[in-house]
Order: sequence, then C-alpha cells, then structure tokens
Amino acid sequence: MHIDRDTQRTSETAPAETSPRVAVIGFGARAAIAEHVASARPGARVVAVVEPDDAGRDRARRAYPDAALHFDVDSLIAGGGIDAALVTTPDHTHEEIALKLLAAGIAAYLEKPLAITLEGADRVLAAAAETGTLLYVGHNFRHSGVVRAMRGVISRGEIGEVKAVWVRHFVGNGGDYYYKDWHADRSKTGTLLLQKASHDLDVIHYLASGYTRRVVGMGELMVYGGITDRRSRHGETMPDWFSYENWPPEKQTGLNPVVDVEDVSMMLMTLDNGVMASYQQCHFTPDYWRNYTVIGTEGRLENHGDTAGGVIKVWNRRHEWQGAGDVEYPIDGAASGHEDADLLTMTEFFDTLLDGTPTLVSPVAAREAVAAGYLAAESLRSGSQPLDVPALPEHIVGHFSRPSSPADPPPPAFTHTSQSTLGRTFR
Repeated sequence: MHIDRDTQRTSETAPAETSPRVAVIGFGARAAIAEHVASARPGARVVAVVEPDDAGRDRARRAYPDAALHFDVDSLIAGGGIDAALVTTPDHTHEEIALKLLAAGIAAYLEKPLAITLEGADRVLAAAAETGTLLYVGHNFRHSGVVRAMRGVISRGEIGEVKAVWVRHFVGNGGDYYYKDWHADRSKTGTLLLQKASHDLDVIHYLASGYTRRVVGMGELMVYGGITDRRSRHGETMPDWFSYENWPPEKQTGLNPVVDVEDVSMMLMTLDNGVMASYQQCHFTPDYWRNYTVIGTEGRLENHGDTAGGVIKVWNRRHEWQGAGDVEYPIDGAASGHEDADLLTMTEFFDTLLDGTPTLVSPVAAREAVAAGYLAAESLRSGSQPLDVPALPEHIVGHFSRPSSPADPPPPAFTHTSQSTLGRTFR
C-alpha cells in the first residue's frame, strides 16, 4: 500500500485576490521562472522587483518595464500592494528573506533549498506555522516527466514495495554552473548537496515514501580547487559564460575567487521506513543527467535519460543481463532543462494560494531534503561520522499536514507497451 506523506496543506486560508500582484526578489538567472507567472494563473502579474545590483536592475527593467524597482525587501514590504513574492536570490539569503515575507503576510514562493542550514530551515517552517502565511518551496523536479513516470510505476505496484533507491548524478555542466559564481563559496552555498542534490534527495524521499533519519557522507574538492585562473564576475550571470567548449574540466578559466565546495560527493541514507538509499554527485563528468535505480520486492526500475526522449525501464522477471526492460515507458516533458516542470510548479503555487488546492511539494519535505544534505556535508567534513536527523516538532508538522491525504495523482498519460516495440525505439 502506498502512503502519500508529502501532499500537504500550506495555509489555512487563501486570499480573496484572484489577480495576484507578484514581486520577484533577486533578478539573476533563476528569475526566468517568473516568465511563467501569467501562464500559470491568468491575471497574475509581476508588479515589483527587488534587486540591489545595477546589472540586475537593468535586466529587470527590460523584462518588466512597468514594475516598481526596490533595492531591498524592507522597501518592498513598506511599499505594500504585494500578494506573493518569488524568491530567486542566492541560497544564503533565503532564510532571512522568507522570515520577513512571512511576518508581513506575503505568500512566499521560495526557490530550493529552503535554507543552507538545518537550523535555518526549521526557523522558516516555525515562522510559517506561527504566522499562517503561505510558504511554498519550489521543488520543481517532482513535476518533471521522469519523476512522474517513475512514481507511476511505483504507485501501480509494478516493482512491489520499494526497498532501495540509488542515484548517480553526472553534473557535466558543473564547472560552468557552480564554480564561477557564488555557488562555489561555502559561506553562500553551504554544500552542493543542498543547492544541487536537494532535488534528488527530495525525489528519493518521494519515491520511497519516507524521510532520511541517518546519513553518512563522503566527498572531496578534487578538480576545481586546483584551478588558479579566477576572477570576479560581478554583473554577469551563467548564460554569459556558459559554453560546451569549456572542456576538459581542468582547462576551465575564470572560476570564482573562492572555491571551497566539494566537486565529488557521496551519501548513504537510512529512511524512517527502513528503505536504504544512496546518492552520488560529480561535477566534472562529460555528460549531464541523473540515473535512478529503484529496487522493490517484485522488480526494479531505472531511467535512461532524464528528459523527453529518455525511457523508464522496468525489470520484473528473473533472467540474466539484458539491456531492454521487461516493460518500458517513454519519458515526456521538456527535451532539455526543466521549463515544463517550472510551469507546473508555478501553477501549483497559485492554485494553493488562491484555491487552497493540495500540493505535490511541501515545506516539510523541503526541510527533510535540507536535513539530509546538510548533515551529509557535516558528516563528510568530519571524517564520515554517521549523523541522525532530528525530527520536526509535532505542532509544525501538524500545521502543514492535512487530516487525510488526497489520492496519489494519476500516472502520466502513456500506454503500457511491450518490450519488443520499445526495444527498437529506445536503444
């Protein structure tokens, strides 16, 4: 029997405003998610931007010429007239900004991770419970085609009861994505087991229907720490320097002045329901995708590719090695990136804000992803000592939990196809 533990409420009431006025806080590369506001909820509009940097303010003016510009969150709050805010700032600022928005009664769409420390994440959840203000954490990967397809296989019982989840994350764009700006600085990121892995840690919990309660980490800064060509990229964002020609990794140039986060990390997890899981992340591979293996009592699944054109393979009969699954399902969604998941996530935010609709993501699940990643980094930096994840106080869990969970969402609209057909299509 599958128990959906993560579809939870995020506030007692929804505002009467049906055309929400939205602020974007931080106008770097991730602010592009605001482009989905109008599509996600007709009538919703970006009316304000908070951005202290001149280059960011110029980008904001071009994107939203009619929006009010503010230098800080305090000015935004004092100005009034805001129903919701999208927080797309660097990770180390999430906690402080969220606390201010929640106290002001402004619904917060907070980019993952929730915070860069476990204590910070818990402070944000406590504030949301105390104020009753909507807190939504943008764990968009739950809405991706690959995750929906894997969830469908598990929910239909095709591999039995989940017992183990293994994830290998090949971050082939790591040098450009994470080592040329603030992401490389531990004081601003904490660990890439938060900024990058929080997606996958959340999905591990989602697929396994449990939360990590003990974790062990290992990791090193193996490649990028030895590159001495570094400079400030003030005013630039990742698209300004990204290129597939930046290869091999040791030939990267213009890294951030501070580089002290691991470029290889591994972690082992024991979940509260007995499921065992592992996660491995490397930032200097040539390819860029993540591979899940989920093993149940009656079979296993594995994805080959994690965007449209990939396939979920299911083996549920005994045999020797074979490349084709006994059953295979195509992965739908975007052919590259996660624009489709961004739209679904933004739609869900407005649906719960305005209609009180249950959400596929939850602040509690976001906290549990932070807890696993943060403590894994603490473990790997202290000799790989096993660390236990503390439970949230019951009153905070209770605030975010519905009296009864809604049914699991229906599986993606794909058809059950025979091995012989898909073996020709997806090899």
